[in-house]
Amino acid sequence: MHVYEMLAENDHHTDGAVRQWHMTADGASVALCGRELEPGAARLSTDAWGHTEEKFCHTCGALYLRQVP
Repeated sequence: MHVYEMLAENDHHTDGAVRQWHMTADGASVALCGRELEPGAARLSTDAWGHTEEKFCHTCGALYLRQVP
């Protein structure tokens, strides 16, 4: 069974703030959508999904919903 968490995609064109959140499995730095993210980027529990100011990757969300019971 996978352990999922949210991983930040940082915006390097501004101040490095979170651009959007992605879903990862088992501590990976590659999101479910295939985007490679910085391993040291901010991570959040899946409990935070839908409760962040920043948007969430639509593709990661769809894939996550298909993988969890």
